[in-house]
Amino acid sequence: MRAPAAGPYPFAAIVGQDEMRRALLIAAIDPSVGGVLVFGDRGTGKSTAVRALAALLPPMRAVAGCPYACDPAETAGLCAACQARLPHGLPVQAVPVPVVDLPLGATEDRVVGALDIGRALSAGEKAFEPGLLARANRGFLYIDEVNLLEDHLVDLLLDVAASGVNTVEREGLSVRHPARFVLVGSGNPEEGELRPQLLDRFGLAVEVTTPTDLPTRIEIVRRRDAYERDAVGFGAAWAGEERALRETILAARDRLGGVMVPDAALEAAARLCLALGTDGLRGELTLMRAARALASLEGQRRVTTDHLRAVAPAALRHRLRRNPLDEAGSGARVARALDEVFG
Repeated sequence: MRAPAAGPYPFAAIVGQDEMRRALLIAAIDPSVGGVLVFGDRGTGKSTAVRALAALLPPMRAVAGCPYACDPAETAGLCAACQARLPHGLPVQAVPVPVVDLPLGATEDRVVGALDIGRALSAGEKAFEPGLLARANRGFLYIDEVNLLEDHLVDLLLDVAASGVNTVEREGLSVRHPARFVLVGSGNPEEGELRPQLLDRFGLAVEVTTPTDLPTRIEIVRRRDAYERDAVGFGAAWAGEERALRETILAARDRLGGVMVPDAALEAAARLCLALGTDGLRGELTLMRAARALASLEGQRRVTTDHLRAVAPAALRHRLRRNPLDEAGSGARVARALDEVFG
């Protein structure tokens, strides 16, 4: 008899790294926040948390047989094949939320898709072979060491992230398909900086560090060792907490549309961004959306300054201009502005 498959490390079992876990939950509740960038030391659970979150999320409804997992409820965003099937009714199935890894050395054809060589040689047909962006639609696109990603792939991601559509025109093919995903990147700042254009595309940016208190380190090692010795048993022990967290996410998604953002909260967000000198209005929008998602996660119907305070560092620290006269880090500058604006 085949042994049961071991699942990813349970999200509920992750110790510490509160800001990272909160940012990932916010992105799961409201993908319009714009993705999450996680920078920090090696071995601090960055990739573990991303894969754990995807396993935590409930299955999604998708058109059966569609390579892009089109959402049958959003007819305006269907691919061409699903649009053609629409008058006859779309078969629906439940599929897992995809988490797709984008390797640093991936070719452009592998990312965007290309001509299906097998069908071209065997049947003489020009058919499209979907790439990683197609697989990531409605899920997560995860890039480890994102600061080392090649420039041509960065440019490609910027175009698709802005439009939500992947367009491929090459080798006689002309294909457009939906490519909406939550972009999640991780990396070590010591290995290089991220291009400003891509940095600005991440809604939230969090910093993770190696825990320095003894009890936390001991608990992390204890749980990780238990998982590696018996992943199935460890997962079963945390199944109840995972189920409860999954239900919390679903409830937060349902509540999100009814969460109010008072004018006072909008004014506070704008004053904070003015105090920090952020470029454009993306900072305010992200701050508002993240605070609303956090309020919904906590079961609240109204955004307060406490919600703004909680998400402001993640929403704004990567949007600050460099100030050669201020040696404080971006996190310290946000904290200082929070004290000035909110008292």
